[in-house]
Amino acid sequence: MKTVRFLKIALLAMPLMLAACHTHKKAVVEEKPVVINPEQQDLLTRMDDQVQRSTTFVGSKLKFTVSVGDQNLSLTGNLHMKRDDVIRLQLMAFGFVEAARLEFTQDYVLIMDRINKQFLKAPYYYIDFLRNSGINFNTLQALFWNELFQPGKTTLDNEAMAKFTTTDLDDNETVISYEDGDGDKIKSKMFYSWLVNKETGRIKMADIKYRDQMRGNTQLNWDYREFKNLGSKLFPSDMLVTLTLPTKEVKLGIKLNYLNNDSDWETRTRVSDKYREVDFDEILKRFMAL
Repeated sequence: MKTVRFLKIALLAMPLMLAACHTHKKAVVEEKPVVINPEQQDLLTRMDDQVQRSTTFVGSKLKFTVSVGDQNLSLTGNLHMKRDDVIRLQLMAFGFVEAARLEFTQDYVLIMDRINKQFLKAPYYYIDFLRNSGINFNTLQALFWNELFQPGKTTLDNEAMAKFTTTDLDDNETVISYEDGDGDKIKSKMFYSWLVNKETGRIKMADIKYRDQMRGNTQLNWDYREFKNLGSKLFPSDMLVTLTLPTKEVKLGIKLNYLNNDSDWETRTRVSDKYREVDFDEILKRFMAL
């Protein structure tokens, strides 16, 4: 079982490995423009059918775990999301005291350390691993909601779909790939892959890679372990997120319980004047000490 899983992850990572290890020799075979075929269209349509377009609010109790090196942290909390607007995670200490809050909107990221009265509020490009991974609000929303996405677009039209390639692993699984560039794997820096169940159209694993020959590569792997009912469709309820940076690896476990459509909450957090603004490394250090 571990061997099969390793092979799947290796296939998802292959575009980055090939790009990182290229030589400057002229390619023998010139790649042709991708043309969507009926099988690809059928799979992408099946995936699109899983999207909860009629759902505006999603809420849940959650269990949140963080691992950075030999440091481990486990907290409970709440997740609140409003489609196309905000994603908020409230993390609790001792089961009833809010210790930290992470809020993602279209314009900024807000990270609050409630215990030490510290916060970080900044646009996405300010935080290295978000900028290097090409992650913005729309990307995060797609990852939380188990949806296919193309960077810079809020919806996938036929023109966008034609830019995805598919590679069958077996009768049940396909890898969908997208390269954010001009088709030249040597020049391109962003690579996206999704491992998809062909029968259900649900994503089993998403992978985002950023290639930087000067500062090192960054990779985000989002693994969907379980789904639960939310209305008439299934919603991801157990996720493992692995962020691999040039200097460290961060693992986040997110388990959702009691999924609901609660809309009775404020969609924006106001930061009190009593809080001190700090950088990302400082707030991460304090966060791990909770």
